[in-house]
Amino acid sequence: MQVTEKGQVTIPKAIRDAAGIRPGSSVSFGLEGGRIVITPVATHVRDDRRDEIRKAAERVRRSFAPEFRQMSADEIMSFIRGEEPTPVSRKPGRRTAR
Repeated sequence: MQVTEKGQVTIPKAIRDAAGIRPGSSVSFGLEGGRIVITPVATHVRDDRRDEIRKAAERVRRSFAPEFRQMSADEIMSFIRGEEPTPVSRKPGRRTAR
């Protein structure tokens, strides 16, 4: 395997698959006794956690009564706190939670 002028090499697919390295994965490099060691950084765990949070948030949004689905996060928080509603100016094209 050759190193390019830019210092790049291709990790063989079988090794990438075995290590769980996917496109967009992060890796770290180290030296151990004269050997270069490439270690996957557990970004996929973080991404998996974010996916879980997004799915949970979507379940909460779907549980809202229709009148709450049109409210912004700030409007919902004001309602929960018992604060008087304040007019919110919406930017054109701004999406609201459905």
